[in-house]
Amino acid sequence: MTDAAYVRLAGLLGMIALGAFLYRLPIWPSLPGPQASGTAVAQQPRARESPNASATFAAQTLAQLVTLVLIPVLLFRTMARLDLQQMPWEAAQAYFAPVLVCLVIVNLVFYARAAPAASVKAAPAEPAARTTAALYGNAVQLGIPIAGSLFGAEGLAIHLALVSLHSLLVLTTLTVSAEWSIARSKRQTSGKTGADHALGTVKQAVIRSVWHPVVLPIVLGLLWNLTGIALPRWLDDGLAVLGAAAVPLCLILIGMNLAQFGLKTSAASAMPQMVIKLLVLPAVVFVVANKLLGIQGQTLAVLVMMAALPVGTNALIFAQRYKVLQAEATTAIVLSTFAFVLTAPAWLWMLQRWA
Repeated sequence: MTDAAYVRLAGLLGMIALGAFLYRLPIWPSLPGPQASGTAVAQQPRARESPNASATFAAQTLAQLVTLVLIPVLLFRTMARLDLQQMPWEAAQAYFAPVLVCLVIVNLVFYARAAPAASVKAAPAEPAARTTAALYGNAVQLGIPIAGSLFGAEGLAIHLALVSLHSLLVLTTLTVSAEWSIARSKRQTSGKTGADHALGTVKQAVIRSVWHPVVLPIVLGLLWNLTGIALPRWLDDGLAVLGAAAVPLCLILIGMNLAQFGLKTSAASAMPQMVIKLLVLPAVVFVVANKLLGIQGQTLAVLVMMAALPVGTNALIFAQRYKVLQAEATTAIVLSTFAFVLTAPAWLWMLQRWA
């Protein structure tokens, strides 16, 4: 990789370290205790607050801000400004066809592994959360500067086109999978079976999938795009400011979760996602794009490096949305980012030799 790419990588890790540092500082206000409304309540002993309870509450609040406000704003603006006529559809097909096939296979494998355990009933969104970590890369914070520095303006244009479709195709599909699993689990728990059970499951999954902080802004942004009306300048500027805040706050949030959960407890369980993301997915994209579709040169390099990016911050946002595997997602993001220092030069060498 170029020096600029390594500098960018160091900056991302520095922001994560800042979040971990902030989590440990005694700067967070104490949580308010329960209000005593009577003698009986007043005489109850107050639970002892853990040393990091205030910092944990701050991290949870930050996660809600990012998930419910900043990420939706970023997604809406991206889809509303997307130039569909200039989209490199051949490159998009070569990337997203293998990615979506891998998504289905990986999600089924994770679901099959979790099915015998009780956890899949208690947390039915776990397979989708693991699949998000395995397939959704850091295409913005890390991918954009790497594409720009390695492949120039032409390669960056292809990368940005893929980024604009990334959430629409990958996150939306994973959200539908998670909501389907949740709806199916609830229906099974209620004891309902037969046609009514199937229809109710589909109805609940569709409603929750659309009314979602990822899917809804994507759909609304795409609908706005199809009207052909440009966003008003004042609205576009305001959305740009809010959307720009999502990236650094996501990195700080990763650091705070890292300080809260640590790495050791989830390193083993996060390893399959990291292997898929850093090694398996780029290999599959390379085979499909080059050997089956005949794509070569810079376009092929952009596609493979997009697939080879480390686990993206949306893996943690997804996990926090469904309150599952937050420690595992944090571990996968941090360790895969460190590992990318080794895997990225290996993929670039392979592309120069075989492509």
